[in-house]
Amino acid sequence: MKDIFVDMLGKPMGIVMFQLLDATQFTIYLSLIAFVGGGIIGAVITLMRISGKPALIRLATSYIWCFQSVPLLMLLFLSGLGVPRLLGQDVNPWVSATISLTLYASAYLAEVWRGAIQAVPKGQWEGAYSVGMRFFPVLRAIILPQALRLALAPTVGFSVQIIKGTSLAYIIGFNDLMNLGRRWANTPVDGTEPFVIYPLMALIYFCLCFPLSRLAIYFEKRLGTYSKDPQVQAA
Repeated sequence: MKDIFVDMLGKPMGIVMFQLLDATQFTIYLSLIAFVGGGIIGAVITLMRISGKPALIRLATSYIWCFQSVPLLMLLFLSGLGVPRLLGQDVNPWVSATISLTLYASAYLAEVWRGAIQAVPKGQWEGAYSVGMRFFPVLRAIILPQALRLALAPTVGFSVQIIKGTSLAYIIGFNDLMNLGRRWANTPVDGTEPFVIYPLMALIYFCLCFPLSRLAIYFEKRLGTYSKDPQVQAA
């Protein structure tokens, strides 16, 4: 495969493009792991937020405030550099990046899903309770199908933020698109100057993020949550 790129683009650009695209797979893998892991934890936090039990609500709220208030870059520093220095043990960049991005994603996804569930009119809950249904059957059969329509578009849209967030993992040595691109940009080789490499990297990130952004808009329109009013969109 590398030979094909070299034949098409020559050296060193063919080698650069091949390696950038090859490193992109790790950006995608990390994004998927963070999205799935964050979704699982976020679902638990969401259930705690809507449980009606004060202790669980306070705990979930504190979790969300904590990981929404701490910058992702700081989480990466703490998990990839701070903890190893404190404990005297090395932490694999994959582990550190996964933990940091999962915690980051879970806090935001929990808030998105909590908002979607609470946007369902309270009368839906009250009507179900009045006929003897319990919390989880009501949530599963009545509330979640309606909340899904509201949550789908912002959930897909947030996946773009996760992809862009992976670009910060280079600070702990995670070998993804950003890390490899920086190394090439700092290499004293003709044709790999920063004004050449960084636009290529930006184009690759754009190709990853733009389809998801359009998909989020499609879901907004399809599910009836899209508004052409700029004031509504800004809100």
